Amino acid sequence: MSYPYGGGGGYPGQQGGYPAQPGYPQGQPGYPQAQPGYPQAQQPYGQPGYGAPQQPVVGMPTPETASAAAYGQPGGLPYGSAPPGGAPGQLGFGGMPAPSQPGYPQPPGVAMPGAAGPGQPPYQPNPGYPQNPAYNTPAPPAGQNYPAAPGYPGAPAGYQQAGAPGATGYPGQAPPPGGAPPAGYGAGGQAPGPAPTGPPGGMSYAPNVTAGHNVQALGQGGAHTGYKVREDGTLRAAANFNAENDAKILRKAMKGFGTDEKAIIDILAYRTNGQRQQIKQMFKTCFGKDLISELKSELGGKFEDVILALMMKSEEYDAYELKRAMRGIGTDEDAMIEILCSRNNKQIQDINAEYYRMYKRKLEQDIVSDTSGHFKRLMVSMANGGRQENQNVDMNKANSDAQALYQAGEKRLGTDESQFNVILASQSFEQLRAVFDAYHRISGRDMEKVIKSEMSGNLELGMLAIVKCVRNKPGYFAEKLYKSMKGAGTDDRTLIRVIVTRAEVDMVQIKQEFQKMYGQSLEQFVRDDTSGDYRRALLALVKGSY
Repeated sequence: MSYPYGGGGGYPGQQGGYPAQPGYPQGQPGYPQAQPGYPQAQQPYGQPGYGAPQQPVVGMPTPETASAAAYGQPGGLPYGSAPPGGAPGQLGFGGMPAPSQPGYPQPPGVAMPGAAGPGQPPYQPNPGYPQNPAYNTPAPPAGQNYPAAPGYPGAPAGYQQAGAPGATGYPGQAPPPGGAPPAGYGAGGQAPGPAPTGPPGGMSYAPNVTAGHNVQALGQGGAHTGYKVREDGTLRAAANFNAENDAKILRKAMKGFGTDEKAIIDILAYRTNGQRQQIKQMFKTCFGKDLISELKSELGGKFEDVILALMMKSEEYDAYELKRAMRGIGTDEDAMIEILCSRNNKQIQDINAEYYRMYKRKLEQDIVSDTSGHFKRLMVSMANGGRQENQNVDMNKANSDAQALYQAGEKRLGTDESQFNVILASQSFEQLRAVFDAYHRISGRDMEKVIKSEMSGNLELGMLAIVKCVRNKPGYFAEKLYKSMKGAGTDDRTLIRVIVTRAEVDMVQIKQEFQKMYGQSLEQFVRDDTSGDYRRALLALVKGSY
């Protein structure tokens, strides 16, 4: 590898508070209570005998936006739907009582016994109403039975509801044989820490992530404004960093006969990219020599490739790899797809600027001259860096986009690739997750399978990369690493690129996904497939800082 230009730089899990089926035992004291005044769920309009329509409370699932299936409940009935043959006036949403219940929040135009009069609060929570801790609504008082739950999946065997005296409760969990609470739960149902909750607003998380682990819900009061996947790098900034001392150590490692490769690894593989840039500048300040040129003269082979990749700025390295992918005869479409389909807008814009600085050509020009057809259009779209990031998730738009994809693919003879390009290239990852979930509800098929059946060649690979990154970006890179090392021979360039570019970003999650997907640690795979200083440098990045 030569330096580019002359040496310069649930699931939610099981929801607590599900209503019991008739005959189930009552629950436990100590069930978590919500703050007073939390708005009660309103009825979906259009039910017989309910008077004027009302809007659902923000954050509650509605029949149009949420289903048990979207939350991963096998065979679950849609939220908000009454069971087949249900009596008129009996709602879904876990079996809301009919409007004859005293104290139940009534819509305009419906008179109920016990309704609040003038000058009083509009209504009080109904003791018999099945409250859901996932929405911070109160549980029924001790000794109160929940009503039956039309519209919810059946409660598991042994399920206990909150509120019954004498129970050692634990929210939303089915007790094991014997009735003992799960490990870590004491009497009264208090867990050792907050349990993960499902995404608000009827959304489903990407596979492999749950709230409080790899995903963080955004928004307040149950209003869903998206969620971000948790990312943790193995490579962190070195404590007590001193660029001058590091520059001196590197100078000593390369001075005279022989090279101290271990000293080079101990410095450069354990410093962040920002710290390495400071070392590079300080090296020239102290010794009047370019650190990159010195490293190139002392190192060789794949070890040199790793070290030089580490010494480039992240956008510089991406620009270099894109130029390499399009240089000469043939094109490395796989590298182009990996970089352009996995970076965010800011990273893409930085790559464009760096590419022009390095090669005095626009990235888009080279893409257009080196690719063709629908794949060219997808790569140009990706290189534009105009994805609608930070948008709130719009379920109505997600449903309409899912329908548009269905009409452009499965529903017709042939495929309208441009419609797929429009949606996959323009929407935020959060919005695309909603689109893919909506598509699955429409057709019953996963988006990856749809892409494989409707596309081919590099276009298929590019769109699959987007779908995989949307669903599970660490899993996408774990797969890339596995394929780079499996079988005879090693795709060293991909192996180096992925490890170097993800070490500070999400290597912790990539390692977890690798272990889950292939039953072996990433460290062991790298150890078995590489050797010498090359292996030591890669393992330092994969295993992480001291």
